[in-house]
Amino acid sequence: MTELPLIGDAVAVGADAPDARRLAGARIGVVTFPGTLDDRDAARAVSLAGGTPVALWHADSTLGDVDAVVIPGGFSYGDYLRAGAIARFAPLMSKIIDAANSDAKLPVLGICNGFQILTESHLLPGSMIKNDHLKFMCRDQVLRVENSSTAWTLDYAEGQEITVPLKNQDGQYIADEKTLDALEAEGRVVFRYVGFNPNGSRRDIAGISNDAGNVVGLMPHPEHAVEVGFGPESLDGIGGSDTDGLGFFTSVLNKIVGGAK
Repeated sequence: MTELPLIGDAVAVGADAPDARRLAGARIGVVTFPGTLDDRDAARAVSLAGGTPVALWHADSTLGDVDAVVIPGGFSYGDYLRAGAIARFAPLMSKIIDAANSDAKLPVLGICNGFQILTESHLLPGSMIKNDHLKFMCRDQVLRVENSSTAWTLDYAEGQEITVPLKNQDGQYIADEKTLDALEAEGRVVFRYVGFNPNGSRRDIAGISNDAGNVVGLMPHPEHAVEVGFGPESLDGIGGSDTDGLGFFTSVLNKIVGGAK
């Protein structure tokens, strides 16, 4: 029987591979706001993928020398006003917005509350509102990969189905019909809910991207599905989808290191 690593023992995927040192040279910033819950989980996912996580504070005035940014989940500023509305005005967000829209196209991933912040920042269109059933939802969720060409999905196949945890209260993605039609036509729907729509999101949309594909937002939590024995299938002992979320983090590392397009 294979011995599972302890929670605190993060071992990078392919740590003995020849390019492991190159991957470790990729620095992925993880932003913390007051109320952020999943920053440590996101940083651990970066480490397990082989990269170097860099802690960023919402009040920082610079991004430093990070190669990509993850805006993790939680309840920034207690979701006062509406989810992500206050975090959008944090000093660091102006730097992230500028870098994402620059010629360099800094890769940015927003997870759950991070997705909400990205819509509030207008890096992504649409908005997030209360779940249609008005209750907090926590479950393992099947997603279908609709676009495997973004900076965060290169290691997935189009049409692939993955399972990652979902936990949200303001997870219903909405936009006007013109915007929804444009997202569909331009291939910017990146993930779609399969089998069950947990929050009433329009057209079963679970995640979208910007025009360039460097900015991706999604409601479920890939950072909670990165280790065998600790993911969605850990209870049945199979572990086949325990690491389904790891591809987000290996994708951006491979893009940074290998220049994938």
